Amino acid sequence: MTSHLSGLFYRTVNLLESGIRPVFVFDGRPFELKARTLEERAMVKARDLEAYQEAVEAGDAERARSLASRINYITDEIVQESKALLGLMGLPVVQAPFGGGEAQASYMSRAGLVYGVISQDYDCLLFGARRVLRNFTVSGRRRVPGKNVYQNVSPEVASLEETLRQNGITYEQLVDIGIMVGTDFNSGLSRVGAKTALKLVKKYGDITRVLEARGGEVIENLDRIRSFFLDPPHVDTEIRFGRPDREGILRFLCGEHDFSRERVEPYLDTIEAGLSRGLTVQPGHILLMASGPVNPYRCSRPP
Repeated sequence: MTSHLSGLFYRTVNLLESGIRPVFVFDGRPFELKARTLEERAMVKARDLEAYQEAVEAGDAERARSLASRINYITDEIVQESKALLGLMGLPVVQAPFGGGEAQASYMSRAGLVYGVISQDYDCLLFGARRVLRNFTVSGRRRVPGKNVYQNVSPEVASLEETLRQNGITYEQLVDIGIMVGTDFNSGLSRVGAKTALKLVKKYGDITRVLEARGGEVIENLDRIRSFFLDPPHVDTEIRFGRPDREGILRFLCGEHDFSRERVEPYLDTIEAGLSRGLTVQPGHILLMASGPVNPYRCSRPP
């Protein structure tokens, strides 16, 4: 299987061609408080796999395709091959110590190392990312989950500073709102959506006072969850871009994975040109957060 390498290579070339130098962050060990979420996802995946096999046996090709799109297998081999290809391309790879790559990527954004984080997950704002860039696709379309239907999407930039300013809240209060609504680490408060959570935190000041006002309601592991967002586990890293190993790329893709040399070779100049603008990252460049870990998106030049 080479689809992960194909998507990673050609989409990353698109980024470089657009004047963007990406940095890749790979998921670390799962945070223990996310165990319930991971168990639920595993159960859904098992059900989808069973339904997929039934659809194949029944000859229902359309349903099989729909179910196959939900079943995402990421093996150690896929991860290691992806890292190897990125290294040959001269691109930085960062290994998150804990949890999803969102926490590490957001910390790097908060520290001013990168322009922003490309992710569909708004939790990046809770982790302190200065900007979250969503809907960055090659085609401008995104598949509707569970259906063989596509919808047009436009890139979005969610700014942490602007979000706080527009809502008249602090960063800590934004984290409290996220916890009240529910995160990967907790189920949230009953009958509390985003609008209600905003009203509550503006009325009472913080989540502790909100819980007291609701009769002493309890959120299990509240302090740990709050600390996880406010000070996420991370590694300090220096971002450096290398020079692409042209022969190494050809050997890896064409020699080891049967890519067409005629298709790959023309893009080597694009990679080299994209990295020739300098070999150290500047804050005006984008961090590409590949949270699973080979899902880069094409995007336009940063403003």
